[in-house]
Amino acid sequence: MSESYYKVIDGKKYDKQMLEIAEATTSGQGDGRISLADAHRLIAAVTDGGRYTDVEKDTMAHIRENFRFTEEADTWFRDEIRRFAAR
Repeated sequence: MSESYYKVIDGKKYDKQMLEIAEATTSGQGDGRISLADAHRLIAAVTDGGRYTDVEKDTMAHIRENFRFTEEADTWFRDEIRRFAAR
């Protein structure tokens, strides 16, 4: 994979696509939270490689610390990521 796949923040690698989704879906229009539709886009980015990598886990931790989810999106995403990670 090329370095362009990653975004480095404070010396740590994160999944660039996931960060771009979080940033794009919370800026501009709406209430600034990640909605259920946005969460569907995030889960697609996580599952695209077939496994939940350490970089993706770190990226989700960063997203959770820096972005807000609607309650519905948060519940759905947590359920989906648990199911995917358990495979």
